[in-house]
Parts: sequence; structure tokens; C-alpha cells
Amino acid sequence: MARGNLQSYPLEDLVAQAKTAFEVDGVKELWLTSEDLGAWGRDIDMVLPDLLKELVKVIPDGCMARLGMTNPPYILDHLQEIAEILNHPRVYSFLHIPVQAGSNAVLNDMKREYSNEDFCKIVDYMIKHVPDVYIATDFICAFPTESEEDFKESLALVEKYKFPTLFINQFYPRPGTPAARLKKINTIEARRRTGEMTKLFHSYTRYTDEKIGQIHDVLICEKATDNTHYVGHNKSYEHILVPAYGSEDLLGKRVRVQITEVSKFHMKSIIISEPCLAAPTAIEKRKGEIQATDLRMAGAISLALLLVYFIFKFLYVSYFLQA
Repeated sequence: MARGNLQSYPLEDLVAQAKTAFEVDGVKELWLTSEDLGAWGRDIDMVLPDLLKELVKVIPDGCMARLGMTNPPYILDHLQEIAEILNHPRVYSFLHIPVQAGSNAVLNDMKREYSNEDFCKIVDYMIKHVPDVYIATDFICAFPTESEEDFKESLALVEKYKFPTLFINQFYPRPGTPAARLKKINTIEARRRTGEMTKLFHSYTRYTDEKIGQIHDVLICEKATDNTHYVGHNKSYEHILVPAYGSEDLLGKRVRVQITEVSKFHMKSIIISEPCLAAPTAIEKRKGEIQATDLRMAGAISLALLLVYFIFKFLYVSYFLQA
């Protein structure tokens, strides 16, 4: 939750800065971030959807915006507007909503201004109204008043939604807060709960084998740490690794890719088209002959290029042998 005195930047200033970033600085991906994005505007008689509706007007084709962390109370009354923004072609279908605990008793002790049911209402609405939405959340394990039953409610929430990104934190008392005066759960038990939730998180994946063969338009935003791939995102902000072969710099560009491999945290792909300017969209997986044809075509092109290479090499060597 937002702490201290709230001071929102004026809407006009934020829109002007975004416009400059895109048109002058060449920015391709804009992150809207703050301690709690959802609290924006509460001190100037405005709400977050007011800002978002103006911002999307200045996002050029080929560029994207990503919403930052938003606590549940600030979007409960704006579910339809937030869903409409997430469905905008130049906004990632991504939402980071921290829940912190699955137990209403613990949420109350944490002084949170929402319930388990409020959080589920938001997630259910977004899943229903934003196709393939990507939802991230946070949990605090071993809050001083958390019982074993309370902890199981948190596990049940993870099991229910299988969040693709989960920030798991072991309780640490912030000095000066009421929670800092409470008796802490012993370290061994706290670690057990943190470990159990982590194990549950690693037991599932968003990136299943069903995604292999899918075609996506992605925006390349950074280089992977292995130095052999770029990191790109599709409309749902899924993490897609794109091979970095050749000398062309793909940062800030869009490519169409086909998924070839999946893992817990990302998907790997091959490029099947040149960089384009179209907004990134997930293209529905093609079944049967169409998908097979696309895959065979990509393979045929690669084989043809390889054949040309060997023919050229053979002729080159033959020439010097005869000379």
C-alpha cells in the first residue's frame, strides 16, 4: 500500500513526458511505475483510468506500455476501465497485483484494505475480460499472526490461479510498524513455509508444450544474459527468447517468431519474418495443415540456404585446386 503523503504528478506533465520519450528519445517500451501506481490521482481528484486513457493516445504504432504494481483497493472500482486499457493493442496485457496473504485474518492484521475475495474478484474479472492476461502477485510468508491454516489459504490461492510470476518474501519487520512489535514465527518454520510455497510455484508453468508451434509478434527489449539471445515480449508480456545470430541489432524492433521450446520462465523461438512495425499480438495456434506448412516452409528455407553455402564452398575450393 502507498505510504506517506501522496503527491501525484499532473496528468498533462506525464502525457507530455511520454510523448517526448516516444517521439524524441526513440523509446519503444514505456513502464508506468511508482510505489503504488493505482494510487495515482487520489490527491488531485482523479483516478488511474483518467491517466491511462490519455497516455494511450500518444503511444505510436510499434511501441508498448506496461503498467506497474497496483494494490487491489485502487482498481476494484475501475475493473472495466482497466480491462479496456489492458486490451489496447499498445498496452501489455499484464497486471501486477500483490495479495500478500490468502487469509482474511492475516490481511486484517497486516492492515490491508482488501480481502481475499476482493483480490479474487479482480483476478477473475481480468481473466474473463482480458484474453491471455498475465498476472503477477506477491506473498509474505510467516507473518507473526499467520497460523498453519492461514498459510494453507495462501497455498490454495497459488494453486487456484497458478500465477506465472510470484514474488515470495519471508516476513521481515519494518522498524516502527505495529508488526515489528509482534512475536515472530521461529526461523525454521518461516523457512519451511517459504520453501513450501516456492516448491509449489516451481511445480507448474504457464509455458506448456501446447505453446510450441505458436506464432507471436514480439518487441525486442533487451539482450539475454547468455549473449546468444534477445529477450522479447508479446502482447501478454510473455518472455520469449529470440536468437541473436547475425550482425543486425534487433533491440527496439519487432519480429515474428515461432515457439520451438518451453521452460518454467521463458519460451525459445526462431525468427520467421523480418522486423516489422505491427503491434505485438499473439496469433492463434494453427492446427493441422496450416501450422505444418509454416513449419516446413521455415525448415525448407534454412535447408536451401545451407545448400547454397555448401555449393559455393565446393566451387570455391575447386577453383583453387585447378589454379
